[in-house]
Amino acid sequence: MSPISFLEIEGLRKSYGANEVLRGIDLSVEQHQVVCLIGASGCGKSTLLRCVNALETIDEGQIRLDGDVVSGEGTDVDRLRRDVGIVFQAFNLFPHMRVLDNITLGPRRIHRHSRAAAEAQALELLERVGLAAKAGAYPDQLSGGQQQRVAIVRALAMNPRVLLLDEITSALDPELVAEVLGIVRDLAAEGMTMLLATHEMSFAREVAHTVCFLHEGVILEQGPPERIFGAPTEPRTQAFLHRIVEAGRL
Repeated sequence: MSPISFLEIEGLRKSYGANEVLRGIDLSVEQHQVVCLIGASGCGKSTLLRCVNALETIDEGQIRLDGDVVSGEGTDVDRLRRDVGIVFQAFNLFPHMRVLDNITLGPRRIHRHSRAAAEAQALELLERVGLAAKAGAYPDQLSGGQQQRVAIVRALAMNPRVLLLDEITSALDPELVAEVLGIVRDLAAEGMTMLLATHEMSFAREVAHTVCFLHEGVILEQGPPERIFGAPTEPRTQAFLHRIVEAGRL
């Protein structure tokens, strides 16, 4: 019997009406590993992440975290989302709340931390990403890169065991991408278990332990980044990466 992976996705299927978006996804993520999902828009990357976090229900298959089933009827969604954090393409910060309040809302409401403890942790995390001075600001007073860093801090404040990142640089101006990817790079170096969808191929090549190429709702090819980017075997993967190279993005 093969050893159990930390995060296991088995036979996952998801449809919206007649449109089957995920067509039998099998994926294993080991603890402290970074797995990058790549592929053209519409291939199912974001839907897969949303299924892992139970933001979308699955039609078939099973998701397990550290051996426990975390999908299907009877799933404790609140507990799952304490363990599995997600950062979205859009920052999704509450516009009427200060940065500090955005970050401490989850720890206070879900973990029942005191205001003092939640704020102390939030300020420590903000200091880490260079935003301690913005604790009292509102989201519309921040740049896009600053807002996305706050969104990452908000997820980290819940002390997740797995972090999902859904195209977190796609809404940013090019000059702001590096500051956000720097935070993710640091998290990877510290051993955070991450599953991320990205169009930043050079970044995926740098930080990923495994790269998965999705095409039409299936993982068509997966392996270490040096093989996927250097010697892909599937024609669809080859064609996708050829377009990426032509666009100057790898």
